[in-house]
Amino acid sequence: MTRRSDRLEGPEATIASARARGLKGGDFWRVRGGRVQIVFGQSPLARKIIGLNLTAILVMVVGVLYLNPFRDSLVIQREAAMLREVGLLSQIIEARMAAGSGPLERLIEGISLSEGTVLYAFEPSGALLAQRETPGPRPGSAQGGDRSTVMTDFLGGVWGWLSRHLLRAETPRRDTLSVAQALVGTLQAGGPAATTSRDASGATIFSVGHTVGLGGQTLGVLALTSAAGEIDELVQVEREQVLQIFVIAIIVSIGLSLILASAIATPLAELARAAEAGQDPTVRRTGSARIRIPDLRRRADEIGRLSGALRGMVEALYDRIDANEQFAADVAHEIKNPLASLRSAAASLGRVTREDQRARLMDVIDSDVRRLDRLVSDISNASRLDSELVKEEEETFDLVRLVSGLSEYFAGQARERDVSFAADLPPGPIEITGLEGRLAQVFVNLIGNALSFCEAGDAVRVWLRRRDNRVVVVVEDTGPGIPDDSLTRIFRRFYSQRPEGQFGDHSGLGLAISKQIVEAHGGVIWAENIRPTDADVTSEPLGARFVVGLPA
Repeated sequence: MTRRSDRLEGPEATIASARARGLKGGDFWRVRGGRVQIVFGQSPLARKIIGLNLTAILVMVVGVLYLNPFRDSLVIQREAAMLREVGLLSQIIEARMAAGSGPLERLIEGISLSEGTVLYAFEPSGALLAQRETPGPRPGSAQGGDRSTVMTDFLGGVWGWLSRHLLRAETPRRDTLSVAQALVGTLQAGGPAATTSRDASGATIFSVGHTVGLGGQTLGVLALTSAAGEIDELVQVEREQVLQIFVIAIIVSIGLSLILASAIATPLAELARAAEAGQDPTVRRTGSARIRIPDLRRRADEIGRLSGALRGMVEALYDRIDANEQFAADVAHEIKNPLASLRSAAASLGRVTREDQRARLMDVIDSDVRRLDRLVSDISNASRLDSELVKEEEETFDLVRLVSGLSEYFAGQARERDVSFAADLPPGPIEITGLEGRLAQVFVNLIGNALSFCEAGDAVRVWLRRRDNRVVVVVEDTGPGIPDDSLTRIFRRFYSQRPEGQFGDHSGLGLAISKQIVEAHGGVIWAENIRPTDADVTSEPLGARFVVGLPA
């Protein structure tokens, strides 16, 4: 049987097992420094973590760019400024016309304009009288210089394509003169007008208009258009700054995601590899070390809890394997004894001629057969107990009623053997939740054992009490007691401490089964001797006491 110290080996066992299954570098893990590490490009969990983090940033940035609040603000400010400018120009020209300085088309020649703007003068009918144009600003001068870089050009190009094809409807493209002429038809007397359009190259143009008149009579219309792409350049600068921040955020997010994925995916991969190693038949055939679950209980998170739970589960599994191996060995030993006796009696039966000797041999054979039958039945019940305890449904029942009914039954047996029997039970019910039939099996075994150790004149007492959140059931007898070195061993399978006259009448499984049932209910069971005083531990026992504690 494998020792407990042999169950959990170093990481080499897990790694060797994984390698034996053909799980090498391509299976989103690798071995480095004796540890299993994640290859993030091939780890589904790592990809999900990185992808979700990047998606959140992407949605935020696209939302900011799509809503474009800085562009709307710039448009409003620029339109208001141009409206003020064209209104001021209209007032200047009206004042000069009132002073007789000349016609409208000559008056606009001496007016100073902003860089890149074009001023048109129209008749009220819409015919062009004159236009004045100033040189446009140098590209990049909107923010004090050209900030173009490879990254900003690329990101700007990507966003430009998306905005043109996916996000915004295409604004009709027109030349500045036709836009200015259209303003003439929309102007009311003395009222300003503004419009936004694009030129042939796709650059945004703002156009505003204002009437010019004297004495209530409209003499003409002024139309002022902005430099092509002026607002686009300002918006592009702002957008590129957002995109630069976005790139930095992506880099930081990827780094943090890798750290998070490493903290989550790597230990999970180690746990998975260790668990998968237990399914490898090659490891079991070559007799390699047992499953080693990494100890991650120092982590104060769910992975630490999972590691502890898996280690506990594996330890319990190996305990069960060891128990089954021991159980099989004990069964073989227990069956071998009556079989040896049976074989000897059967062999002697053919050589014995006297009838009395043959009768005694037949009694031995009959006793051994009954002993084997009882032993096989008890072994069958014990082997099925675990699965049956899991399958059976618990229910609430009155423990006092259960113990009272058993006491009445055993009281009759006690009277036949001249043994005094007393039951000290509470007057009211005590309800607990559990398997009533299985707990009845425990008390039948304890009371039956107590009676079997009693002789004529002895006594058996059963009492039950509630203690806070537990219920205590005690079975006492005035029999010979239990040797001190056997107080714990009597709960082992096939262990029996009985008088010579009762040899072979019991399998030694009753107390082991009782202990298993009680512990399955979250309770405890133990045995102790009854002594005259607690101080004198060397005195002869007055009997034995079995105590069962169950949650109330």
